Amino acid sequence: MKTKNLFCLIVLFSLTSMNIILPQDRANLVVAQDGTGNFKTITEALNAAPDQNDKTFIILVKNGTYNEKLYITKSNIAIVGEGRDSTRIVYAELRRNWLAAPNRTDWGSGTINIDSTVVGFTLANLTVHNNYGSLYGDHDHQFAIRGWGTKIIILNCNIIADGGDTIALWHPNGMYYHSNCYFEGWVDYVCPQGWCYITDSKFFGHNLSASLWHNGSVDKNQKFVIRYSYFDGVPGFPLGRHHRDAQFYLLDCIFSENMADIPIYWPVSPNAVTWKWGERHYFYNCNRIGGDYEWFKDNLHEAENSPAPENINAKWTFDNKWDPENDITSVLPFVSLPQPRNGSYFNNERTQLKWVPSRNAVSFNIYFWKSIYPQALKRGEKLKTGSQAPGDPVFIRNQKENYFDPGNLDTNSTYYWRVDEVLIDGSITTGQLWHFTTK
Repeated sequence: MKTKNLFCLIVLFSLTSMNIILPQDRANLVVAQDGTGNFKTITEALNAAPDQNDKTFIILVKNGTYNEKLYITKSNIAIVGEGRDSTRIVYAELRRNWLAAPNRTDWGSGTINIDSTVVGFTLANLTVHNNYGSLYGDHDHQFAIRGWGTKIIILNCNIIADGGDTIALWHPNGMYYHSNCYFEGWVDYVCPQGWCYITDSKFFGHNLSASLWHNGSVDKNQKFVIRYSYFDGVPGFPLGRHHRDAQFYLLDCIFSENMADIPIYWPVSPNAVTWKWGERHYFYNCNRIGGDYEWFKDNLHEAENSPAPENINAKWTFDNKWDPENDITSVLPFVSLPQPRNGSYFNNERTQLKWVPSRNAVSFNIYFWKSIYPQALKRGEKLKTGSQAPGDPVFIRNQKENYFDPGNLDTNSTYYWRVDEVLIDGSITTGQLWHFTTK
């Protein structure tokens, strides 16, 4: 396996294990089952939220298991858990059972349901689980998230269903951004329509049909892009399929040895429609543990306009109509989404450092320094000393801005940086150690 992908996997595992809780939190409403918040249920908080929100309205959900089915009907709402693994929304619903009742549609068939009028919804730092299959042994379609809205953001979450279509965001022209998440389910368990970008995430499939599915038939430019992610599943799990026109881009991904030698395919079924735009499945720097398959070799040059890998990001995915990584609201309780991405390797002799603050930050202590070793880290090479970087951290300054210009950089050098956050009471939260290397 290429060393650069080894680093991607190591960074991914360290990120997805985050479960950081801070003692002081900024939020518009707090949900706590013990009565210490504004409400005891998430549904009550959603009902109390304003119908119109110019800015993201944050509902902080304290630790606990909330056995609720949620209906999202208001835009610019964020539901944020206190801890990724310890704040859980769990509700059992089988789609087939739900639709069996007279005059029912898919509205209400998921654990979390997002209305078509919603423009802007964020889910962060929690677990959503449709556990019907665990309870009753039926792994047919059961949505953890079922939605028709657009500009849906999911950050640092576990999204799990015990059946197919775990996360089904089906607005015909929808746009969805997911970062640092874990997805698990049965057939087509990540199945967006429209535009979707997923980065730094992990996938686990339990079926022998497909993990990924996409419908991009409304607009030829619609695409499903996945970067820096890891795919696993039961032995022989296939990667993907689609019944309608679609466009897949997978870059810097790692596939486990369990993945079958089956390319993304056109399924034979009554619902399948011949692809009018042909086979559009593009790969770059993807590796399978145990040996690569020919069908996911690098082929970006075959895509329309032959995009360079360094240009493929969220903004590019959404055709410059949405830039979530730069416009995102601070909802997490820790610094996130560093730019350059942790472990980056690039040509620029000058770059601006940028990050998304936590929702609790007042200001930032910036540390930036160059490795004391003369040789730079190779592409994808991990830090051999764990969390300790070569050389002592150099304090630059305290500032309120979430960006920093380090000035001219040396070529063929590795640089380290860290952003410590100063909180409301003056306490300091030490940030993660990040690094990048210039060619």
